[in-house]
Amino acid sequence: MEVRSTYRYARISPFKAREVTREIQGLPVSAALDLLAFTPKKAAFLINKTLKSAIANAENNANLKPDGLVVKEAVVGEGPTFKRIMARARGSASRILKRTSHIRIVLTDDIKVETRETRKAKQKAEQRAEKKKKEIESGAANEKSTAEQKPRTKKAAKKSKK
Repeated sequence: MEVRSTYRYARISPFKAREVTREIQGLPVSAALDLLAFTPKKAAFLINKTLKSAIANAENNANLKPDGLVVKEAVVGEGPTFKRIMARARGSASRILKRTSHIRIVLTDDIKVETRETRKAKQKAEQRAEKKKKEIESGAANEKSTAEQKPRTKKAAKKSKK
């Protein structure tokens, strides 16, 4: 089952917030909370707040335990931009764009927990399988070349001996 939480009109640039949300996608909730707690960015605080809200929604509305939850999706969309003016030389002005963002976090209990360590182990296993496959193919090629060198009939064997 999926549970979501949205933080709308967060006063942070979406570009800055996306950097943090990319780190927590696919992680178990406990690992995501730990990562956000030790990330020294303003976005980490706002995303942590949204993640805790999603966990509370899962517990209270969907009767799910937070132990088995995984961050399925962490998306930061662009919100409205506040336009302000800063005075410049000779009576002119320049614009200041104060960007806002909408942070959406989706939790699920359906996905199997896959951490960075398990991903790395899976990649290493795939690399080993590819190496074995290449070795088998190269071994088969060597056997063919040796088989071509051996004479096929008795007459050919006698001629090669002479």
